[in-house]
Order: sequence, then C-alpha cells, then structure tokens
Amino acid sequence: QLQLVESGGALVRPGESLRLSCVASGFTLDWYHVGWFRQALGKEREGVSCITKNADVTYYSDSVKGRFTISRDNAKNTVFLQMNDLKPEDTAVYYCAATPVSPTPRTYDSTWLYDTWGQGTQVTVSS
Repeated sequence: QLQLVESGGALVRPGESLRLSCVASGFTLDWYHVGWFRQALGKEREGVSCITKNADVTYYSDSVKGRFTISRDNAKNTVFLQMNDLKPEDTAVYYCAATPVSPTPRTYDSTWLYDTWGQGTQVTVSS
C-alpha cells in the first residue's frame, strides 16, 4: 500500500521556523517527484514547492520563494520542507504528494499531476 505521512506541523509565532517531513511507505520515493501543497480554511489547495526525484530541480511559488526550502533524503524515503520567517498567511494544512511524471514550471503546482497524497499536517502561525 502506497502511503505518505506528513509530520512537523505546529502552532508558531510570526517569524519563527518549522520543518515538515513527508515519509513514504510501501514504495521507493526516489522514483518519484514530490510536491508540497497547502490548503487554508475556505480556500483551494495550492502548490507551494516541488522537488524532482534526483533533487536536481526545485520549484517554489512566489508566496514562499526565499523563505521555504524543499529537500529530500532518498535513503530515508523522506522529503522535507523547511519553512522560515513564517507569516500568518502561511496558516494551512500542508500536504505532500508524489508523482512519477516529471513536473514543469507550469505543472508542478497542479494537483492533477500527483497520484499519491498524504493526510496533511496543520501549520498555524499566530501571535
């Protein structure tokens, strides 16, 4: 059974940092490209970052560029999202997702590209 499990979400204050983890089980993650998405209450799910299977290309949305860093450790079957300088507008449930299809700048943030999703982890940024 293919499964992704996110962790690391928490309640933090503006300006603080968090690192989210996405661990795969039931399959070898290094065959897959992995994206991070988020969904705020009452809003559509949006793509924030993606890393290719070999970690040679990364993508970021404009809203997180310069503050978030995606990385992966294929030996641990894990992808990370380091989030710095968090803002209240970063509050959302964060999901990781995997795809065998190579992402492009136009598709990395499209939910239809990904076929395996985690259950999400809550990130709340509030003073």
